[in-house]
Amino acid sequence: MELLFVLVRRLAIFHFYICLNPRIFRPVDSFINPFALLTSISKRRLKAIFGGSVGNLVEWYDWYTYSAFALYFSSSFFPSDDPTAQLLNTAGIFAIGFLMRPIGGWLFGTLADRVGRKRSMTLSVLLMSLGSLLIAATPTYRQIGLLAPALLVLARLLQGLSVGGEYGVSATYLSEMATAQRRGFYSSFQYVTLIGGQLMALGIQLILQKLLLMEEQIHDWGWRIPFVIGALLSVIALYLRRHLDETRAFEEASPQRKKGSIGELLRHPKAVLTVVGLTLGGTLAFYTYTTYMQKFLVNTVHLSKGESTLISFLSLAIFALLQPLFGLLSDHIGRRPLLLGFGILGTLGTVPLLTALSHASGPWEAFVLLLIALVIVSGYTSINAVVKAELFPAEIRALGVGLPYALTVAIFGGTAEYIALLFKNLGHESYFYWYITGAVFTSLLVYVFMKDTKYTSKLNAETDG
Repeated sequence: MELLFVLVRRLAIFHFYICLNPRIFRPVDSFINPFALLTSISKRRLKAIFGGSVGNLVEWYDWYTYSAFALYFSSSFFPSDDPTAQLLNTAGIFAIGFLMRPIGGWLFGTLADRVGRKRSMTLSVLLMSLGSLLIAATPTYRQIGLLAPALLVLARLLQGLSVGGEYGVSATYLSEMATAQRRGFYSSFQYVTLIGGQLMALGIQLILQKLLLMEEQIHDWGWRIPFVIGALLSVIALYLRRHLDETRAFEEASPQRKKGSIGELLRHPKAVLTVVGLTLGGTLAFYTYTTYMQKFLVNTVHLSKGESTLISFLSLAIFALLQPLFGLLSDHIGRRPLLLGFGILGTLGTVPLLTALSHASGPWEAFVLLLIALVIVSGYTSINAVVKAELFPAEIRALGVGLPYALTVAIFGGTAEYIALLFKNLGHESYFYWYITGAVFTSLLVYVFMKDTKYTSKLNAETDG
């Protein structure tokens, strides 16, 4: 594992060296050098990327902390001698949080379209911090009985409401603040910070596992620490979002329209169905290879908790670095080729990859296979936010992006872990691999017939620069 860590560290150093050295790859600087590109962005837009993205990072850190530490706190809320049964209960509550996402997508999308993107994003961070504090402070099942899992459900409902609103509003905000030539690059930072939130959760888990606490201590009380950290980080995110600029697209949206209403949204049925179709396979694959993968590596590949955490952390770090590169690529060749690449490779490669991963002989092989899967998924994750934002006009954009996306994620992404564990419990784990394949193929059909939103974007007439 030490060799694995050293290799990833050297790859990261090489990546940053290339990006920061102006003498390298100058002919294709706008693609290969995203960090140099950042230095040429106006102060207003750089502030928008940083402020919107950091708040997004804190939101997703809080959300993923639940999944990252479920292996440790599941026994505190659900008494059982079967670890898989405990994880099923914990995963069920994780899925319950997803059920609130459509409500969050509707509520915060409506607010963003009516009163502004900035106010809506600030409120979503506040709700997330309340959910994290509640989890951190809830006593165990032994102390208060059934009230413990009930409070856990309440906390996840608050967090689900928050995250359900966060995606659509932050995707809208970053897309509207971008120039037309670099919209893919800007919006890719939504998934950089989304992945970054998970990296923070895994990083804190590694620190607790390797440096600070014994495993028994993490099981007993140490799992509460990351939830407290998340609540404290929310204070920073609140400050940053309060000082963001509002987007020009929102300020100039037609006041005669019924902003953020379901009736107005229904005037765009094709765009709504497109969001559902292009999200279906991508969200299922993403949640499989990120939130569920740590448990898969422990329960199926039979790696240790420490090994699974380190593999997830290192692979996700590379995954995050890929997002701006894929986003810039979409600014050059369009969004549709990347989506088609994900759809084709995901349809053909999911079953072979997961089958090989389930029989991996050690941590190194598991890492390589997981990284291949994440490279494929990057064709979706890096640009899905901007593609959705480009489908809708300003007066309905946040709701149009957020609500159909949240519904699809609740049905497919939110239940991925639960369905995977259920198939495993029934002795047919491979059925889940085919389930993912079918979902990705369905999305591929949408990618084949949809137009490339880079060239048909409703944002083109709204952004300056």
